[in-house]
Amino acid sequence: MKKLFILLFFSFSLWAQISSDCTFKGTKLSGKVKVVQSFPDFKVKVVESFPDIKVKMVESFPDSCGKWKLVESFPDFTIQFVDSFPDFKIKYVDSFPGI
Repeated sequence: MKKLFILLFFSFSLWAQISSDCTFKGTKLSGKVKVVQSFPDFKVKVVESFPDIKVKMVESFPDSCGKWKLVESFPDFTIQFVDSFPDFKIKYVDSFPGI
């Protein structure tokens, strides 16, 4: 039983690890984003508290951590909105985006 608890603890602690340089699985979390229904780069859940990253939607210069611009073509990465088992959780903000 103790081994199962330790295994579950480590698997949940590694679940959503956004690094200090604002990357997740080697992809920088800023730039142009396309929302897709299947085969996303990342599955994302929108929350109001305890997000992994705070996101500000911008129209120009999505060049720093947490600034995203929605596009239909040539995205830097794709996301799919889910209710369960996300890769990471986001919260929309008007100021101070980032980790």
